[in-house]
Amino acid sequence: MGNETVVSVSHLTKQYRKGVRAVDDISFSLREGEIFGLLGPNGSGKTTTILMLLGLLESTQGSVSILGNDPFRTPLAVKQQVGYMPDTIGFYEYMTAYENLDYTARFLGLDAKQRKQRITASLTKMRLSSRMNDKVRTFSHGMKRRLGLAELLVKQPKIAILDEPTQGLDPQSIVEFLSLIASLRESEGMTFLLSSHQLDEIQSVCDRVGLFSRGKLISFGTVAELGKLHFGSDVLINLQAEGPTDLLPLLKTQQGVLSVEREGEHTYLIKAEKDIRPSLAQAVIGSGCNLSSLELKQHSLNDIYQLAFKEASNEQT
Repeated sequence: MGNETVVSVSHLTKQYRKGVRAVDDISFSLREGEIFGLLGPNGSGKTTTILMLLGLLESTQGSVSILGNDPFRTPLAVKQQVGYMPDTIGFYEYMTAYENLDYTARFLGLDAKQRKQRITASLTKMRLSSRMNDKVRTFSHGMKRRLGLAELLVKQPKIAILDEPTQGLDPQSIVEFLSLIASLRESEGMTFLLSSHQLDEIQSVCDRVGLFSRGKLISFGTVAELGKLHFGSDVLINLQAEGPTDLLPLLKTQQGVLSVEREGEHTYLIKAEKDIRPSLAQAVIGSGCNLSSLELKQHSLNDIYQLAFKEASNEQT
């Protein structure tokens, strides 16, 4: 990931009639090669923000710079370098995958040789080469999502903006789709902006995230930074052990332990002032119990969002 800023958003606002602000004075930036998550519930302002980034919706105030271009003043320069996959992907169902991508490639002004090279390469990277001559109506929802990524690759953009890219996918398909995004970042050097309401799934692939609520960007940074910002420097530790001794009283008395919760018959969640795993291991083994696992646990993005939302609501009141 480079240090060059490729997307810069400053005090962006979109206000509709009757004073309703769909996006309320937000600022953030994306670095070259970064996977950035714009996360929050449906209706929080994410799609409105994306439309303004693409120059498809005029802002009320604020500014946007995409690779040094203003999407409102030089929309063609932005469209040439930015690929967009909306939440609802539209393909011609009775055309083949190859024909659909060829249709897109023709609009790019590519000659026949260039079109064939790009389409074949894109379908191969998305593991769809064996289905390139099949009609899109025979594709599953997950395959259509991958075809959407292939369409972006044909365009060879520097930045890809994906709106709710994992919507409607089963858990295994989500993992596979996100791994494809990560691989494209590595192989193509692309920068990704992912908009989603599926916080915990998306966090696995994002370098940084921005949390949206009611048109405002209420928190911004890496998941670790956000966890520390909203939960403090406390450490969470998962401990699993079996033996003749009830470990709950023992764990509560260990130095540095703030609280202990029993999560299962032999599993405990410990909140501590710092990482005290060595002393915990010594205490558990010394009590005659068999220690199975002892791992640090990161606050989930959903937990962070809920607390950040509560804090933002308290500030507004």
